[in-house]
Amino acid sequence: MYRYNTVFRNIKMLILENIDLASPLVLAPMAGYTDAPFRRIARRHGAALVFSELVSAEGIVRRDRKTAGYTRFTDDERPLGIQLFGMEPAVMGEAARIVSELGPDIIDINMGCCAPKVCHNGSGASLLRDPALTGRIAAAVVAGASVPVSAKIRLGWDAESRTYRELVRILEDAGVRMITVHGRTASQRFGGIADWDAIREIRENASVPVIGNGDIATHAQALERHAASGCAAVMIGRAAVGNPWIFSGGSPSVGDIVAQIMEHLDAMIDWYGEYGIILMRKHIVKYVHHVKNASKLRNELVHATRRDEIISILARISDDG
Repeated sequence: MYRYNTVFRNIKMLILENIDLASPLVLAPMAGYTDAPFRRIARRHGAALVFSELVSAEGIVRRDRKTAGYTRFTDDERPLGIQLFGMEPAVMGEAARIVSELGPDIIDINMGCCAPKVCHNGSGASLLRDPALTGRIAAAVVAGASVPVSAKIRLGWDAESRTYRELVRILEDAGVRMITVHGRTASQRFGGIADWDAIREIRENASVPVIGNGDIATHAQALERHAASGCAAVMIGRAAVGNPWIFSGGSPSVGDIVAQIMEHLDAMIDWYGEYGIILMRKHIVKYVHHVKNASKLRNELVHATRRDEIISILARISDDG
């Protein structure tokens, strides 16, 4: 484990107060993936900070039961941030007040999701097109929250409107205490190459800690990005799915992979009931991606509907080692 360095000591002071961060590697918020079972696994493997998947502020204010389920967490996930999305300042502020009562370590504002179902009503990355609204939302969340507020942004909406300099200043002025930057515009989605030069520029000029995000596929690459950018931390998303060892730099054996799948499966069942088996499928296919006969195994595993079926298939993987 890394001991938190000088930059991390700044995060401790500004964001998490009495919580020590042991590593410069952070788990990204990912819709459909970063639930409590996966967050616990990421933390155990060395993620210093984890985030919920994006949660609708409107659903929180309406006290929608399904939405509230996305905010559930356990103490062994800490330090943890709950990420909110929305486009109305008053609603975002009220949602921040309600979520603060649950006791997360951070409330994060989603200003980077480019999924059409999030952007179509002006939420997520759509906020990048309206810096003034972005500032009002950030100020409302800061006012409503009783915990520190962070924000996750992209460089802008498209190549012609890379508004990140203005956005960072507005967020700082609103009282946001940490900013995560995905080094692409919204129109790029996940295509092209993340612009780490722009991330470094933001870090050099920001008055709050900056976390860099984008195109991190390995543990070594994460550490290289961290060192080269000077960011307080780097955030890992899709590459962590099925590979929590990315946070520790470990090289798992087939037995390690099987054991981790079983632990994750049981955690999903404990959290969701039998429906956890269905939800686990998207994780399993990633875990076995590099295992011998992966295509055949994936087909069997995604069609298994009972825990004992999955265990039987996993036992064969272990035996075939």
